[in-house]
Amino acid sequence: MAGGVGAVRLGGPRAAIPRVFSRSAVLAALSVLPFASRSFANSDLLRLRAPARFQAPQRRSVVRWAANSAASASAEQRQESARRLLQDIVGVVSSAGIEAGAVRGLQALRATLLTAVEAAQQNELQEALLALQGLARGERVEDAPLARLLRRLFQRLGSTYVKLGQFIASSPTLFPAAYVREFQRCLDRTEPTSFAAIRRTVEADLGRPLGEVFLSFEEEPLASASVAQVHSAVLQTGEQVAVKVQKPGVEKVLQADLGFLFLAARTLEFLSPDLARTSVVDILSEIRTSMLDELDFTKERDNVETFRQFLRRNGLERIATAPRTFPEASGKKVLTMELFAGVPLTDLEGIRQYSRNPEQTLINALNVWSLSVRACEIFHADVHAGNLLVLQDGRVAFIDFGIVGRIPPKIWSAVEGLVLAFAANDARGMARNLIAMGATDTSVDESALASDVASVLSRIAGLEPEVVLRGGGGGRVVAEVGLDNEQVTELLLEVIRVADSNGLKLPREFALLVKQALYFDRYTKILAPAKPPECTAVP
Repeated sequence: MAGGVGAVRLGGPRAAIPRVFSRSAVLAALSVLPFASRSFANSDLLRLRAPARFQAPQRRSVVRWAANSAASASAEQRQESARRLLQDIVGVVSSAGIEAGAVRGLQALRATLLTAVEAAQQNELQEALLALQGLARGERVEDAPLARLLRRLFQRLGSTYVKLGQFIASSPTLFPAAYVREFQRCLDRTEPTSFAAIRRTVEADLGRPLGEVFLSFEEEPLASASVAQVHSAVLQTGEQVAVKVQKPGVEKVLQADLGFLFLAARTLEFLSPDLARTSVVDILSEIRTSMLDELDFTKERDNVETFRQFLRRNGLERIATAPRTFPEASGKKVLTMELFAGVPLTDLEGIRQYSRNPEQTLINALNVWSLSVRACEIFHADVHAGNLLVLQDGRVAFIDFGIVGRIPPKIWSAVEGLVLAFAANDARGMARNLIAMGATDTSVDESALASDVASVLSRIAGLEPEVVLRGGGGGRVVAEVGLDNEQVTELLLEVIRVADSNGLKLPREFALLVKQALYFDRYTKILAPAKPPECTAVP
């Protein structure tokens, strides 16, 4: 299941890091203006530019003319801003519908009350309220209590906010570390929708009765998330498939929720123009577009087919694969794909059953992914264990292309250099390529950055993954790599902190790229501890 927000682009135009202007700072700036105006009006500069007898009248005339012009321009800008805001309101209401908005408003109120009651019962509400009061006074406060409360509220609010929480979790370049950590726990698991509702969605989207498309269709889903659930089925032509079906009503909910968030940000921007410089509206607009795009399953199907073409083009089909899609059994709300039989990349015993050389299997996965970063239109941006399978024939299968990254050609060299430097444990090489990739208003000390990067690399090298045992099917004990997602997140936050402290602002998409590299580093330490990974895929 897709666990994030649509496709992302690395290296393109990006929004600035949000900054909130405090009320005291704005008031302080405004309080200086009258004194500045008086000082300028009384300056010798104006006195020297006109004969004495014309000096005072001309000065007053100039000041009045400047004030009137500024007021006129300001009025016109406000009128234009109001017109655009009204257009946005009409557009959001027409797309979401007034009824859906009202229903979601009541649901949000109920979720807020339940979250507050739960926090009060656990003696956490007072702590969060004190933090909010501190923020209102402009004080530095502990983020963790507020982040915890917000994450619980988001999970109660459902699909839109779960996805938004996952966006926060994957965006350490945009959000405070405490929120990134907390929203790692924002689980996208929900109760499954009834089979009758799923059947209606499939038949409406495909325009045919279920029995005309599928020979059999399992009523119990394999997995259920906020936006969709997956069922196993058999096509009339005999292929075993996985069918991803969008849950009824999800589109209206997302339209209403995202529309409300966008309008709230636009209204705040209109009331306080200083907020326009924080790019909050731009970020929310990007999230809204990406999440609504994710509702169109034809885009995910295109991602899968793009990756399959990349494998064919580079002669990699003998070591890696991605599920074949079936356009005749797919639509905007239904995606039918080949169903793979395999084990997760972290299942040590399972891999040994399917592969004579588990180390090489892992290296194959890393090589294919690394090459896709440089040679494919997209790269898989969610390679946690559940999305990498080892099949019975020993190949590695990449599944779930709901989150992908795209890198424009102009920064390929920096990305390639970063990947190679990371694999070679080359701190200075990583620093040089981070500088080439990041945005900065000042010069960056490459030596200082390299020293900080070296410290991060030593931390990564010193962390050892655990092997954990769990019960498997048929009484089998399964040994798995104990890959701690929080550990990976902490390492990623450390990389972002190092870049930020050296004056570099890295795009959100960079975090996706680095996180995948950290996942592979964890896999390599347990599956191929003595074999350094290569960074090129060789047919």
